[in-house]
Amino acid sequence: MNKIIIWGLTILVAFVFTGSGLFKLLGGEGTAEMAKTLGGQAHLTFLGILELVIVVLWFIPRTSVVGALLAMTYMSGAIAVHFVSNQPVAIPVAIEVLIWIATAVRFPEVKDRLFNTAA
Repeated sequence: MNKIIIWGLTILVAFVFTGSGLFKLLGGEGTAEMAKTLGGQAHLTFLGILELVIVVLWFIPRTSVVGALLAMTYMSGAIAVHFVSNQPVAIPVAIEVLIWIATAVRFPEVKDRLFNTAA
């Protein structure tokens, strides 16, 4: 049961980043508006590639903690951009919380280190 939860959360986070990254790279409804907000198509391309790199790092066991840290940092930036541009922050905050929960479940050593439960 624990492995199902771990993989479910892992895939959910990957799904969010893959979808967002592909949306930025391939375009779609709302991409032009997002490009205006973020400063142009070049920024969207870079952010899309970065999100796909996060997904790859997230799945490789040796780099998955780095992927988690990058994902958390990326979403913190997204929260800041939403806040500054007067957009709702609920969705980026929810994704950030999801990443933290997935990280704590996948990597108990991170949770132990943060909350000092391994004393």
